[in-house]
Amino acid sequence: MVKRILVGVDFSEASRKALATAHEWAGRLGLPVTAFHVLQVPAPPLPEAESLGILSADWREKLMEHAVEQLEAWAQPFAGTQLLVKWGRPAEALVAEADADTLLVVASVGHSVFERMLFGGTATKVVKHAPCDVLVVRG
Repeated sequence: MVKRILVGVDFSEASRKALATAHEWAGRLGLPVTAFHVLQVPAPPLPEAESLGILSADWREKLMEHAVEQLEAWAQPFAGTQLLVKWGRPAEALVAEADADTLLVVASVGHSVFERMLFGGTATKVVKHAPCDVLVVRG
């Protein structure tokens, strides 16, 4: 039985639609919604990254604070939305955060075609590995 809805938010317009759809389902089912954004360290890390402060704890903390602020703004129209921001790889983090009682909601298309070709689609990976039902919202 589904007890919560977890929606992946990458700040694309497609993920905005996924968040709205998650809330439609939450309203019908009387379930809480968690908007989840995953921060990624730029890959591959360059040897110069540390000297530039890109991987410093201060830099990571500022990036986290900014992501939380952005997620708060995105979720503001949807009262009661819980927020979650973590570091990692989006598909892996979404799958790890879910359990059998979760409905995972993801957008079918997020960022650029080049990124999807290079790294594969997050939605595809989530559907393949999730321990629960997944609702894929078309972009």
